[in-house]
Amino acid sequence: MRTYRPSIAPMALIVLTLLVIAACGGGASASMAPVGQPASGGAGFVEDNGSGEGQGAQAGTSGAPTLPEDGVGAVIDDAKIIRTGTIDLQVSDVPTALATARDGIRALGGYVGASETRDDGDTPIARITYRIPAARWEDALDLLRGLNGLTSKVVSEQTEAVEVTGQVIDLEARIRNLRSSETALQNIASGATRISDVLEVEQQLTNVRGQIEQLSAALNDLQDRAGFATLTATYSVPVVAVDVAARGWEPRVVVDEATASLVNVLQALTTAGIWFAIVWLPLLLVLGAIVALVVWIGRRLGFIGRRRGADVPLAG
Repeated sequence: MRTYRPSIAPMALIVLTLLVIAACGGGASASMAPVGQPASGGAGFVEDNGSGEGQGAQAGTSGAPTLPEDGVGAVIDDAKIIRTGTIDLQVSDVPTALATARDGIRALGGYVGASETRDDGDTPIARITYRIPAARWEDALDLLRGLNGLTSKVVSEQTEAVEVTGQVIDLEARIRNLRSSETALQNIASGATRISDVLEVEQQLTNVRGQIEQLSAALNDLQDRAGFATLTATYSVPVVAVDVAARGWEPRVVVDEATASLVNVLQALTTAGIWFAIVWLPLLLVLGAIVALVVWIGRRLGFIGRRRGADVPLAG
């Protein structure tokens, strides 16, 4: 007698459907929020009043999770903040300032991410991008503002901070859900007997693993940018007004411009002479000949040159 073995395909499809719904409902992506405002999907924060007790309370019900403490009652601020900024500096010596800033940033635990140097005339200009640990951001700014006396002026400074705590929490939750789905699919694949079921489960596993890798890359990028702030500094030397005035007038350039103008004038006169000799002079000669011929014919016919009363005889 043939034993009836039920197919697991319907059950697998149901489980897969439930897993996909759970993975998709892991949480919506949270948008970046400015510092000081709670991001969507992220935990709130409690301000410390200096006595170890928080003044503010996290919004929510009584069952909401509490923030971790540092062991002595103070709340740990674990907000993920991406800091970026630019600073434009005038220094007495660009190469020395670059070396001093590099050593100082390395001492803070940072490193040089990118660099660009060029010469604007005789003035060297350098643009350096530093990656700085987020906890040493203010120390790095203070370092560049001074540079052991090399900084003569801070021309401009701009900083920006964006909190991405909600995004990090959302990505972590979605990755956890996808890993649970991966484990369930692996269990289903181990118990599948039909080739079609195995292929279907393997396809779903490939899709889930691709989503895990994509979300993990996005999470790592956020954590890297939150862990290391980006600061771009521009170095230049002060420009003296006398140097600017001297650069504005160069005798050699003036001589070249005057010579070029003279050549242009001579070329224009020569061009006009050529046109006159080749085009206008022949036309004028032909026109003069025609006028002379008309006058001669007129005189021969008596229309030109005869004065009124010329044939009347004079009296006595």
